[in-house]
Amino acid sequence: MKLTKKIAVFAVFASLLVLPLVVVAQEEFGLGAGQGFTDTISTTLPGTAGDTNVPTVIARLVNWAMGFLGIIAVVIILAGGFMWMTAAGNEEKVGKAKKLLIAGIIGLVIILAAYIIATYVLSTLKTAITG
Repeated sequence: MKLTKKIAVFAVFASLLVLPLVVVAQEEFGLGAGQGFTDTISTTLPGTAGDTNVPTVIARLVNWAMGFLGIIAVVIILAGGFMWMTAAGNEEKVGKAKKLLIAGIIGLVIILAAYIIATYVLSTLKTAITG
């Protein structure tokens, strides 16, 4: 039973990491826009021609990290809600669920604030460098 649970948790986290890449694949690589696959890759991937400036690479890394942390915060909130719903009136479990929900919401607020600040700083930096 424990091995099955570990496999299920691993599958959920692996899909959370891979799913965003699959969802934006059409837009990112131009498959829906009728562009050639190799032409679009050479201009969109970091470290290739036309995309080597530091602010762009840092912005992409920050966006990826904030998105990943946001997913983790939402999973924590969902786990707290699930724990509360399955508590069956047990006050100890409800208390743990409330703490988990509050921690998840506080984490989500902090992540959103950090994302807003990072976006502002990086856009200002990009404007200062590129003009």
